[in-house]
Amino acid sequence: MNLTLQFDVERFLLPISIDLQNALNRICNESGKVSSSTQAVTVNFRERAYCPENGGYHPIEISISRPNDLWVFDYITDFSYCGLMPELEKEIDFDFGHGVAYIRYMGEVPITESSVAEFYSMWESNFLSYLSMDCFDEIKVMAEDA
Repeated sequence: MNLTLQFDVERFLLPISIDLQNALNRICNESGKVSSSTQAVTVNFRERAYCPENGGYHPIEISISRPNDLWVFDYITDFSYCGLMPELEKEIDFDFGHGVAYIRYMGEVPITESSVAEFYSMWESNFLSYLSMDCFDEIKVMAEDA
């Protein structure tokens, strides 16, 4: 059974493309973990070989929830290794619930700033390209039912 996640585009604080919405729908359907009773979904994208020494594609986490009949984005987080004793930390975080974006070396800014929308569009375009090139060899879907 294919379930289509209908997003509340009126509540998008950033220019989230239909391509990202379609990709999340495809991934959720392929996982078989999302049902009509699901209230929240978190998707993790990883390249298992990513490490501080060799680099690679950053781990990404996308969280969506359904407070009513339509789905909304909670956050999109891009992680990377940082520091002398490298640890995985947030490099980019679009926090829709709190209306802020965090970009390492820039700090936290209101998500509604035009520069954030421009940056987000570039980030999303890159992410979708990596996804289409199968750069993430591990995609995990976690669903929470009501």
